[in-house]
Amino acid sequence: MQLQSFGAALTVTGSMHLLTVGERRVLIDCGLFQGNDDLEARNREPLPFDVAALDAVILTHAHLDHVGRLPLLVKLGYRGPVHCTEPTAALAETVLLDSARLQVDGYRHDLRRARRQGIPDEQVPPPLYEEEDVHRALALLRPALRFGETTRVAGLRVTPHRAGHILGSAYLLIEGGGTRLIMSGDLGNRESGLQLDFTPPPPADAVVLESTYANRTHRPWAATLAEFRDALRGAVRQGGKILIPSFAIERTQTILHTIKNLMDAGEVPRIPVFLDSPMAARATHEYFEFGDELIPEVRSALQAGEDPFRPGTLHVVPTSAESQRINRYDGPAIILAGNGMMTGGRIQHHLKHHLWKPSTSLISVSYQSPSSLGGRIVTGADHVRVMGEEIAVRAHVYTIGGFSAHADQDDLLAFLATAGTPHVWLVHGEPDVMESFLPVLAARGLKGDLVPDRQPVDLTGPGYPDGRPPGFTPPPSRSGSHGGE
Repeated sequence: MQLQSFGAALTVTGSMHLLTVGERRVLIDCGLFQGNDDLEARNREPLPFDVAALDAVILTHAHLDHVGRLPLLVKLGYRGPVHCTEPTAALAETVLLDSARLQVDGYRHDLRRARRQGIPDEQVPPPLYEEEDVHRALALLRPALRFGETTRVAGLRVTPHRAGHILGSAYLLIEGGGTRLIMSGDLGNRESGLQLDFTPPPPADAVVLESTYANRTHRPWAATLAEFRDALRGAVRQGGKILIPSFAIERTQTILHTIKNLMDAGEVPRIPVFLDSPMAARATHEYFEFGDELIPEVRSALQAGEDPFRPGTLHVVPTSAESQRINRYDGPAIILAGNGMMTGGRIQHHLKHHLWKPSTSLISVSYQSPSSLGGRIVTGADHVRVMGEEIAVRAHVYTIGGFSAHADQDDLLAFLATAGTPHVWLVHGEPDVMESFLPVLAARGLKGDLVPDRQPVDLTGPGYPDGRPPGFTPPPSRSGSHGGE
C-alpha cells in the first residue's frame, strides 16, 4: 500500500490522501485548505494526479477541510463514486453549498474593490467552484457506508467505524494487497459533551493517524463545564455582548446544549441567545435525524420529542440585515456566530462593532490556527484587522479548550491500544506537535513517522530512521492553540 498526501501532511488542514493498492487508486477525503494566505493558495494549485484515473473517493466526515475540494475535483473531471455515511452526505450538502456561496460572495466583493482601484477583472481570482459544481459533486455521493459493515470499494474491503468526532464521522479499516490499514480521519474527544466515543479499532498493519492534539491532554469535561459557566457569569457582569465564535457543526450544537442546561439549572442568567449562523441552524436539523450517534442524555431528549439545542431565550437569526440589528440591542446577550477561527462569516461584523469595547467578552471555544484572526486575538494581539479596518482588542478574552471535538494525546493512545503494533503515520497536525509525539509512540513500542507533503510512502515499509521525512526542519515552538474543530 502506498500513500501520497496532498493536504494535512505537516499541517492540520486540507485533508487529501491518495491510496494506491496495485492498480487501484482511492482518494481518502478531499478537503479545502483553511488558514493563512499561503495555505489557502494551495487550493488553486493543479492537482498532481490524474483525476479521471481515480477509482473512488471515500469521505471520513463532512468538515470543510475534509470535503471542501470535492466540487473542484468534479469540476476537473472526476465522475466516479464518492462513498460516505448517510449523515456525512446530509452535512456535506450544507457545508459545500455554504462554501460555494461564500466564495461567490467573496469574488463579487473583490471584483468591486478591484474595479474601484482600476485593476482589470481578469486579475481577480474567480471562485474555486460555484453552486452548480456543488450539485454535480453531490450527485456522486453514495451514502451507503454503515458502521461495522464491510463494503467493497474498488476491489478493497472497507469497513467504517464510529470516530466520535461529528455526526457521521468514520475511521476506515481498509484491507487489500495483504495489508490491513486504518485511516483515522478525525477522531473524537472521549469526554465530548455531545458525541459517543469512537469504537476501539481492530488490529492493523498500519495506521494513518490524525495528531491535532497529540501533544496535550484536554481538561476533564466537568472542569470545562465549570470554566464555561464561570466565563458566562463574568461576561454577564461586564454588561456587554458575549461573542462566541463557533464552527457550525458539532461545536455550535454542544454550546447550545450546554447553555440550555446551565440556564435550566439556574447556573447562569437567562439572557438572550442569538444563533447568528444559518449554516449552523441547518446543520442542527440533522442531529434530530441521526441522534443515535449522540450521548444518552441528548439521545433521550430527542426521543422524548424535546429540543436539547434550544435554550429558552434562543433567537435564530436568518438574514444579514437581522444580524446587523443585533449590534443595536442594549444589554448583555450571547451571540453565537461562525466561523470558529473568525476568518470569515458573521462573527466578523460583531467583532468590528464590539471587540474594542471593554464591556465585551469574547469566549473562544474552537480551534484557533496560530495564523488566523482568532489565533492572533487569543494570543494577546492588542490590535487586529477586521473587515479592512484596524480594531483595538479591549474585550475580555476567555479561551476554553475542553470543548474540542478532537482526540487528545490520551485519546490517541487509547485508540492505538487495541490496534496491535501497527506502523503509525502521522497526519493532520502541526509539525512540532507531531514531532513531539514520536518519542511517546516509541516508548510504547510503536514506530512512528511524519507523512511527507506530496511525496509517496510505503505504508508497510521501514519509514524514516528518526521518523522525520528527508529535508524536514523542526519549526520553532509555537504557542498552543485551543479548542477544536
